[in-house]
Amino acid sequence: MSADAPSLSPNAYRDTWSGQVLGDRVGDRVRLSGWVHRRRDHGGLIFIDLRDRTGIVQLVFNPDESGGSHELGHRLRSEYVISVTGKVVNREPETVNPDLPTGEFEVHVSEAGVLAESDTPPFGIEDYQGEAGEETRLKHRYLDLRREPMREAIELRHRLTTAMRSFLDGEGFLEIETPILTRSTPEGARDFLVPSRLQRGSFYALPQSPQLFKQLLMVSGFERYFQIARCFRDEDLRADRQPDFTQLDIEMSFVDGEDVIALNERLIGHLLAGMGIEIDTPFPRMAYDEAVGRFGSDKPDTRYGYEITDLTECLRGTEFKAFGGVIESGGAVRGINFGQRDLSRAQLDGLIDDAKELGAKGLVWAFREGDGWRAPIAKFLSADELAALNAAMEAEEGDLMLVAADAPAKVASILGGLRTRLAERWDLIPEGVNSLTWIVDWPLFEWVEEEERWNALHHPFTAPAGDLDPENPGDTRAQAYDLVWNGVELGGGSIRINRPEVQSAVFQVLGISAEESAERFGFLLEALHYGAPPHGGIAYGVDRFAALLAGVDSIRDVIAFPKTASGGDPLTGAPAPVDEIQLREAGINLRKPPKPGTS
Repeated sequence: MSADAPSLSPNAYRDTWSGQVLGDRVGDRVRLSGWVHRRRDHGGLIFIDLRDRTGIVQLVFNPDESGGSHELGHRLRSEYVISVTGKVVNREPETVNPDLPTGEFEVHVSEAGVLAESDTPPFGIEDYQGEAGEETRLKHRYLDLRREPMREAIELRHRLTTAMRSFLDGEGFLEIETPILTRSTPEGARDFLVPSRLQRGSFYALPQSPQLFKQLLMVSGFERYFQIARCFRDEDLRADRQPDFTQLDIEMSFVDGEDVIALNERLIGHLLAGMGIEIDTPFPRMAYDEAVGRFGSDKPDTRYGYEITDLTECLRGTEFKAFGGVIESGGAVRGINFGQRDLSRAQLDGLIDDAKELGAKGLVWAFREGDGWRAPIAKFLSADELAALNAAMEAEEGDLMLVAADAPAKVASILGGLRTRLAERWDLIPEGVNSLTWIVDWPLFEWVEEEERWNALHHPFTAPAGDLDPENPGDTRAQAYDLVWNGVELGGGSIRINRPEVQSAVFQVLGISAEESAERFGFLLEALHYGAPPHGGIAYGVDRFAALLAGVDSIRDVIAFPKTASGGDPLTGAPAPVDEIQLREAGINLRKPPKPGTS
């Protein structure tokens, strides 16, 4: 019997899964149901590969054994739904299929019936070769999900969430549902709004996360909460984003950051072990500033080197204006040594294009040649400067160095993006390596230059580490921690603010007035006056976690019914207009958009 086959109560359609047709069933009479995966008609003998969710088994329609069912075998086509009864036998040695778990056995059919016929699918199920575009696959998602890779991805996701629930239940957590219809309390992205029919002019919002409700549950005394929660954000989409997504939400009372991290290392170890991935604990930790300085990212991929080197002091006072001007204005010059590379001039120019796509004004490439550089700008740098640059980047003869200059945060982002892009292009990432790292010691706030205001780097409910100085908020650190797996943020969390005066002070730094904070977050501030325990937690992107485990690039490949990159659903046609009656009941009047060139 297949170890992966689910339990089964026999009925009129089946008493056995296809994946259970193994050696211990030889000689048994079995009843199977499923889809015609493949049909081969040899005139006398007809072979059908029958597929259900557990696998594929070969059926044999023999005119001497199948009686009237043999004639039915002639008219079966791909994706017909059938039910058969027959005897399990060993295949002849020369017909064994080593690629199938059931490949040594077959079922000689004695009875068969068609339960449903099928039109010809718009793309192959049995031998799909990527001929259908994503739009077609999503429009016919019910067919796409029949393909083995999709079925395996959805089953993997099920095993992941089941293991999450099992572990947290064993640790004393309660699974508690929080509202889907709530009020708008923006957390960085735009809310999806839902008009209220009974309260005209008022709107619900779909939650971006259960953040405030899980904090209220800690005030309520439940102490250990989790939820596999549906969340919604009206934002531009990427391969790892959907307007509706799933996260594992965890919150704990009477804990500090060390307690939360310790529990989550046990959780991640449990989840990965269940998928056959062994990891060492405790996970390494890296301060936010170090991560950005060395890797140009707050989610660094530490499986490979090629780290960023700060070259600012090597060039302070240089006469080369492209670098000197940036340094004088408070900027930085940084570079990466990519080692021995044999690149054409066209390929080197392509690297400049890469950097510009990432926001750079330009990029300098150079090869170490003796004590100096072979580079377009080498003549503008002194011998001492070239020597200092080589020493700083530990360059050896023939090493390729890429250097950029800009504001510190921007140049770090540019080189970090270039590092990631070139690691994939040049195959620098070792296979079979899993690197999990906690990013800690975050700033509580970041300055948004374009808007001239402070923003919460995580969210405004994150507790400061120590006292908050409203005069110098940029110096305040946060009790926050993110878990990064192979360069992907797996989860993020923090210790929360549990005192109302601290929460009000954070709102003030963010430019949220007392009146506005009372309007938007009054229920939270009031709750904090009634004995809120120290508490903290974390949230994991379930879709992203499953995609990493499945080894796919897009979370759409681990979601049963995802949206496209434009936010549409080709299957149902959502989003779609609604009729006038519905709009009128909700008190909504649609205005036509102005014609181009008019206001």
